[in-house]
Amino acid sequence: MRAIWLSCAAITVALAMVPPADARDIYVNNALGDDRSRGERLDPGETGPVRTIGRALYLALPGDRIVLANTGKPYHESVTLTGSRHSGSGAGPFVIDGNGAILDGSAPVPPAAWEHYRGVMFRFRPPHTEFQQLLLDGKPLPQVPVDARAADPPRLDPLQWCMHRGMIYFGVHPTKLPDNYPLSYAHHQVGITLFHVRQVVIQDLVVQHFQTDGINAFNSAREVTLLRVVSRGNGRAGIAVGGASLASVDHCLLGNNGAAQLLSLPYSETHVHQGELLANTAPGWVHAGGKAFFDGTPREGGLNEYPAPAKQP
Repeated sequence: MRAIWLSCAAITVALAMVPPADARDIYVNNALGDDRSRGERLDPGETGPVRTIGRALYLALPGDRIVLANTGKPYHESVTLTGSRHSGSGAGPFVIDGNGAILDGSAPVPPAAWEHYRGVMFRFRPPHTEFQQLLLDGKPLPQVPVDARAADPPRLDPLQWCMHRGMIYFGVHPTKLPDNYPLSYAHHQVGITLFHVRQVVIQDLVVQHFQTDGINAFNSAREVTLLRVVSRGNGRAGIAVGGASLASVDHCLLGNNGAAQLLSLPYSETHVHQGELLANTAPGWVHAGGKAFFDGTPREGGLNEYPAPAKQP
């Protein structure tokens, strides 16, 4: 199995998009920022960076650029871009520039949430249950498939987990308890939701560990470009495009997601240029409607992996 747990530095490309001359930069720093600040400057203070992406979106106007500081500490948020306020203007696109930072949807499993099931198996009920991830030290654990008709979950070996009837079941080593492990789960539902926006660029950002999708172009998200994005370890898809949305997925790396690395839904159009969709935990592209083009060529029916592995001589 190929892993994609890459350092942020490895995926950040030196050439960043230059904003139009009259676009504002709104700075975000989750270590030094303050949501009472105005986000106009890098240095802390009244005009300094805000702490959260959500606050920056509240302050933003059409065509602005939100610039994240890569502090080495993940941003634990779920955000939505909606309407003309978070769209491009005549001056250029609305931009979120991640600088290689991580947007993370996970939260620690509260020790008191676990209850003993039987043998070495414990369970807890997360707030969202349609899709999930269980993580150890920030990396997804192997999930055991479950027959939805089964009355009981399957037997689990240590460090395996499954989802059965709204509960996460986890196998421990003998003499250990779940709180002996640094476990977390997908707490937030979607990393970035795009709704009725136009001319948006999201670049140089790692999006991981969300319950459903890392990035979801939900409805009428037009002229969206995802550039050098890594989306990994999400419960359903790394990127989902649907609902009359039009998106370009350029030089992105998607893997370790639960049901699809890239999911195209009805009435959407997705253009993929270079990058990688790994078939390590789910198909590279699941075609559930809409149109998809890979390096300019229309495709149908889904792809196991993109680009396809070279044939051995």
